Amino acid sequence: MKRFLMTLTFCGLTLIAKSQNASVEQSTYGIQTGILGIWVHNESKLSNQFVLRSELGLDTGIYGSDANDIDGFILTPTITLEPRWYYNLNKREEKSRRIDGNSGNFISIKTTYHPDWFIISNEGNINFISDISIIPTWGLRRNLGSHFTYETGIGIGYIHYFKEDHVILVNESDVAVNLHLRIGYRF
Repeated sequence: MKRFLMTLTFCGLTLIAKSQNASVEQSTYGIQTGILGIWVHNESKLSNQFVLRSELGLDTGIYGSDANDIDGFILTPTITLEPRWYYNLNKREEKSRRIDGNSGNFISIKTTYHPDWFIISNEGNINFISDISIIPTWGLRRNLGSHFTYETGIGIGYIHYFKEDHVILVNESDVAVNLHLRIGYRF
């Protein structure tokens, strides 16, 4: 009987230990850069696996025209709100992999607004048309050391251009692609 009670107690403690949930961090701040921009971000915890990511930054664009013989780049401000679901935190923790800094795989709905506040370009007289995009995205984030991270993601969604006076748009809405690879520093 003693052995039975000891075995039952041991199994019960094991089940209790296994039922604990891994969780995202309460709040994390960082800066990221990629091939096409630089961004500062915050991720605020909504539940154990959900965060709301807010981001401010500068997106880079490259353009060219044979008709006008211009080639150049453009930097525009960007505002992003992105609810993220980190779906594999428990699995990563069971395998003794890091989950600090919200290191894991995620699914998100990236909503980005490019306002027409200012532009930085190597050409003059560039007209930028503001837009908003909503893109379901799959991605992952991993840690490099204690503060550095890398992140990649891919998604296809919707973009809407805000028509301005005296501008002719062929399409006011279109398909948008989110393909990013970023390296960052977490504070």
